Amino acid sequence: MRILIHGQQAFGKAVLERLLAEPDDIVGVFCPPDRKGQPVDPLKEAALERGLPVHQPRTWKADEALELLQSFRSDLCVMAYVTLLVPRRVLRAPRLGTIQYHPSLLPLHRGPSAINWARIQGDPKTGLTIFWPDKGLDKGPILLQREVEIAQDDTVGSLYFSKLFPMGVDAVAEAVKLVRAGTAPRIEQDHSRASYEGWCREADAEVDWSRPAEEVHRLICGTDPQPGAWTTVGGNRLKLYGSRQGAGSGAPGEILGLSEAGMAVAAGRASVVVQRVRAHDSGAKVAAAEYAAEAGLHPGLRLGRAPGTLK
Repeated sequence: MRILIHGQQAFGKAVLERLLAEPDDIVGVFCPPDRKGQPVDPLKEAALERGLPVHQPRTWKADEALELLQSFRSDLCVMAYVTLLVPRRVLRAPRLGTIQYHPSLLPLHRGPSAINWARIQGDPKTGLTIFWPDKGLDKGPILLQREVEIAQDDTVGSLYFSKLFPMGVDAVAEAVKLVRAGTAPRIEQDHSRASYEGWCREADAEVDWSRPAEEVHRLICGTDPQPGAWTTVGGNRLKLYGSRQGAGSGAPGEILGLSEAGMAVAAGRASVVVQRVRAHDSGAKVAAAEYAAEAGLHPGLRLGRAPGTLK
């Protein structure tokens, strides 16, 4: 088959490298436009190294973008980490259509921050879906799915890089093989079970220490590494990374203890232990106890805004 790769970042690169080892012909690569001051996208770099044509349309709504894609006379387009909404006419331009990777068990957690929200909301498992994108965001028929359990201390980073990333590359390759064989299913999603969440942003990541400790723990893990859970100390933001369930309790946001394990902070009727932090004026993550020593934090001091003032 003649295949186009549409994607970006490390996942797009990994999918390209995997499919280059298959019997299909990769005829072109599409990725987002370059950003001033940012490194070259890994997918673009890998494609150019292999002499593949690379195109970076600023929009897929223009007729020129559709005509460009059609010029490749492709059989299939593989979307590997695409955040733009692509029009149906573009999706259907290849002879056999387009398939897409999404890091959730569709129809659950449609949207751009699926891994974050699955972790924040306390899902016991998540997974990935390879589907046939159609009209609407993440609504097309399912080709295949794979599940993974969410461990107690999984972060977004560990879920993605240790589980959903490598599993996703394998799943894309398997999906392409099914398409090539003419046996790829199209299983309609149960739209009555669908959920959708937008981007998980900093406004969603402020810790309310009056909430139950388990909920605070999930928020810290579910925003690690991005956008990063945060609280305030001395009127400044403090980002929080890595969390464990703690022992003891106190007033919401009260520092209960400092050790090599981290900074124990009261939340609800229990506590969490924060392992690493990043100050508002620093780009580096450091051990929570190390930061506390330098910043003069001590047991009894309270983090965050007063209960009831968060919006």
